[in-house]
Amino acid sequence: MRQILTVLALSLSITAVQAQKIYNEGSVIYNVVVSTGSTEAKAADLLDGATQKVFYKGQQTRTELKSILGTGITLHDLRNGSAVVMNEYGDDNKVLIRMSKTEYEDANRKYNGIKFELKTDTKTILGYKCNLAIATLNDGSTFKVYYTTEFAFQSKDYGPQFTGLPGVPLEYEAELGKMKVTYIAGKVSFDAVTAALFDIPKSGYREMTYEEVKKLQGKN
Repeated sequence: MRQILTVLALSLSITAVQAQKIYNEGSVIYNVVVSTGSTEAKAADLLDGATQKVFYKGQQTRTELKSILGTGITLHDLRNGSAVVMNEYGDDNKVLIRMSKTEYEDANRKYNGIKFELKTDTKTILGYKCNLAIATLNDGSTFKVYYTTEFAFQSKDYGPQFTGLPGVPLEYEAELGKMKVTYIAGKVSFDAVTAALFDIPKSGYREMTYEEVKKLQGKN
C-alpha cells in the first residue's frame, strides 16, 4: 500500500509540473488602482491611469511604471544580479543609476526574510486560477498577493517582494506613503520580447551612483 501511495504521489507531482507552462519570454501589464482617504485624494490623482509593465527575456527583466508624474524603469539581470534604474520626469530630468548586486539587494532590504502564508481562497484573473497568499515582512506589515501556478517565466524574477512565492503574481498590494495601491494584471503575453528593451542608454541621462541617491534621500 505504501508503494502504491508513493507512486501515486510521484505521478501527481509529475502531472502538476507538466501542466505548468514555462516561457522563456513574455510580459505582464498591470493596471494600478489606488485606495485612499480624502486627505490623499490629490496624491492619488497623480497615479490615475498608471500602468506597470514587466518584460521577461531569459534571465533579464524590465519593469516600467508609467504615470502622470513620469516613468520609472528598472532593468535587472539575474546572471550577475546587477540592475539599472532610469527615472524619467520630463526631458530635463532623466536620471540613470547603475547598481551592483549588493546595492540592488540593499535597496530592497525591506523584503529580506519575507514569508508567505498560502491560503485556500482563489479567484480567476484573465482566465488563470489564482491562489491567495499573505506576505509578512520583518517589520510586521502584510500585503495580499494572488498568484497563478498555471504558467511561469524562466527567470522567475517577479520582484524582490515575491521571493519564495510559488507562482506568478497577477494581483498584489503595495503601499505608497499612506496610500494602498493594488496592481491588477490586465494582460499577459507570451510574445517575443525585443532585446533592445534591455539596452542601457549611452546618452540623454544624468548618471548618479547609488550612494549619491541614498544621501539625497537621507538614508545615511
